[in-house]
Amino acid sequence: MPLAAPSDAALTLLADIGGTNTRVALADGAVLRPDTIRRYANAGHAALWPILAEYLTAGGSPRIGRACICAAGPVSAGKVTLTNLAWEISEAELAARTGVRDAAVLNDLAAQGHALDALAPGALRPVLPGQPVSAPDATRLVIGIGTGFNAAPVHRIGRGCFVPASEAGHVTLPVTDAETLRLHDFIARRSGFADVEEVLSGRGVALCHAFVCAEAGRGTPLDPAGVLAGIGAGDPLAEAAGRLFVRVLATVTGDLALTHLPHGGIHLIGGVARAIAPWLDRFGFATAFHARGRFAALVRDFPICVVEDDYAALAGCAIYLDRLCKDRPASSQN
Repeated sequence: MPLAAPSDAALTLLADIGGTNTRVALADGAVLRPDTIRRYANAGHAALWPILAEYLTAGGSPRIGRACICAAGPVSAGKVTLTNLAWEISEAELAARTGVRDAAVLNDLAAQGHALDALAPGALRPVLPGQPVSAPDATRLVIGIGTGFNAAPVHRIGRGCFVPASEAGHVTLPVTDAETLRLHDFIARRSGFADVEEVLSGRGVALCHAFVCAEAGRGTPLDPAGVLAGIGAGDPLAEAAGRLFVRVLATVTGDLALTHLPHGGIHLIGGVARAIAPWLDRFGFATAFHARGRFAALVRDFPICVVEDDYAALAGCAIYLDRLCKDRPASSQN
């Protein structure tokens, strides 16, 4: 039985599924309704559907005509399998569960990319000014740091954007000196493979602290919140962990920048990105990002900011699905 009564109206049900939380909202066409946003913890839910049912019931069972969800995992053939959560969601099941005709599933970084043109100026926290290029064909880059890590370029095409699929968090952790070699080996001994996400994620903040404690031969490893609190309190081991995290982040960001040449800007997104943002300058992000030898001048051109809007992916879902429906041949809409 569908979760809601279908309607020909353009009211759209949206969900942004991360590894820890799911955000749900409604949109009028391509416009997100901020007053409808609700956040739910994923823990205790075996699937997305009970969350959507709870949301719709609490909202008075609104009549919806479309549904779009984005999730932290690779999307293939209209189906997403979450990387850090045992959920699998398909467009066919989303349509059947919600009773709508138009349903879409996309990666959460793709949704963030589709939202870039809709962000309010106050939603961007500058990190490095660069030399932004406003040309329509200027590539932009979204980098998500939260429960997991991913990155994807954003290309403007026609009236919308194209954000290709990526799983950038699972490439090998870069080794640039003796310390990062030891960090690589520390992770490999624990996990079997040292990938970027093992450091640049929520659990990675804690892992950096555990590594620093092991190196120092003292201290008690802390959870991510404890590490961030320790940085704020001036704890030397927490600060060392934060500095290591930021240096790896800058290195990976620089690698991605040279891969994609984002003259339109680099956007750091996600809860961990926002949490570490106040210390990027103090912990040497710019120095490590610009450490590119003869290519240092090139990467200096790329502006970097942190996206402070926690609900941008929901807006991106609404924009993506509205454009998808408008671009559909008229004959298929009858």
